[in-house]
Amino acid sequence: MSSPYRASDASHRYVLDLVRRVDRDRFLCSLFAPEPARSGLMALLAFDHELARTPSVTSEPLLAEIRIEWWRGAATEAVSTATARAQPVVEALSETARRHGLTLDALLALVNARAEEIDGPLDVVRTGTALADLQLTVLGVADEASRRAARAVAAAGLMGEGPERTELLAEARAGRTKVDPAALPILLPARLLGRPLTAWQKPIVLWWAARWGQW
Repeated sequence: MSSPYRASDASHRYVLDLVRRVDRDRFLCSLFAPEPARSGLMALLAFDHELARTPSVTSEPLLAEIRIEWWRGAATEAVSTATARAQPVVEALSETARRHGLTLDALLALVNARAEEIDGPLDVVRTGTALADLQLTVLGVADEASRRAARAVAAAGLMGEGPERTELLAEARAGRTKVDPAALPILLPARLLGRPLTAWQKPIVLWWAARWGQW
């Protein structure tokens, strides 16, 4: 159920600038979504970034766990009717969660997947799946073909170049004709993986990919 809660314009600007700076490829791809889904995707990318940078913020496992626990609490508040914490990413996430009906379980799936990296390697499939499921909800996409493709693309984006990533992308593209066009903003990153493109070439490549559905 949608909520009248709205994050401040300043929080939305902060999130937009953050994602543009730290995750420019997916920032560009998210621009192909209409509002308010576009803002929702930006909020999720900012949320994922804050979780992902935990190991680089502190090398102490206990402090890392405390930081992750803070974000668990923020996620819990985001889906509630409580006032959001006075932090731009949390405010934007709260608006997104309440507007699009994101569940606490879905948000915590991403938190818990990222938390694994405190003590060991990141499970890219688990993490990609959790993020893709949230993004699909924001985009209003629920069919199985789109879900499989989005999960594969999200996981591939967390991998280095290699045969496993190539296989995942091939799997995602195999069902391209059955995918809901509304899922395009979270599938477009596949077009940029492994391609040595300049900053000015990327928007052109993405426009072409979106125009012809060749992600």
